[in-house]
Amino acid sequence: MTLSLYPDLPTLESDRLILRKMSLEDAPDLFEYASDPEVAKYTTWHPHQSLEDSHIFLNSILKKYQNHECFDWGIVHKADIKLIGTCGLVNWVLPHYHAEIGYALSQRYWGQGYMTEAVQALLAFGFQKTDLNRIQGRCKLANRPSARVMEKVGMKFEGILRQQMFIKGSFHDMNLYALVRKDWENLSK
Repeated sequence: MTLSLYPDLPTLESDRLILRKMSLEDAPDLFEYASDPEVAKYTTWHPHQSLEDSHIFLNSILKKYQNHECFDWGIVHKADIKLIGTCGLVNWVLPHYHAEIGYALSQRYWGQGYMTEAVQALLAFGFQKTDLNRIQGRCKLANRPSARVMEKVGMKFEGILRQQMFIKGSFHDMNLYALVRKDWENLSK
């Protein structure tokens, strides 16, 4: 299957989570975690300073949904019926059949396997419903929890990209992890 078969972002579901399109109604939940400096510590974005920052982010996502340019999901905790994070497939390089994962999660839900569960759903979508052959992820060297998520889902450490990203005023080395379709299929058996 190809990406053109997905004019609308599908809803994905796991045991404890629903991954769905975001809406402006998610702004209060988004602001709750996106304003946390600990959550933003390893991200490319600064903590949200106001609810308006969350509205601006959501409006940009909604515009991308309208243009069919966005594979970013809101992560909803089923029991709490609350948006607790975001995850997505970004940086698509269609001629080479690869994309990258990105994610953020409310600190209140850290250490409970939620992001691992969300990334597993993302990988299943990427390898079962699209032509992707490779899905990669990057994280700052100090972001060990993010590296653990990628390791838990079977992604392999491929190396360090020296000073690969300029984030918040300085260059950062990034760990690179990846999973290819053949390895994912073997893990899924």
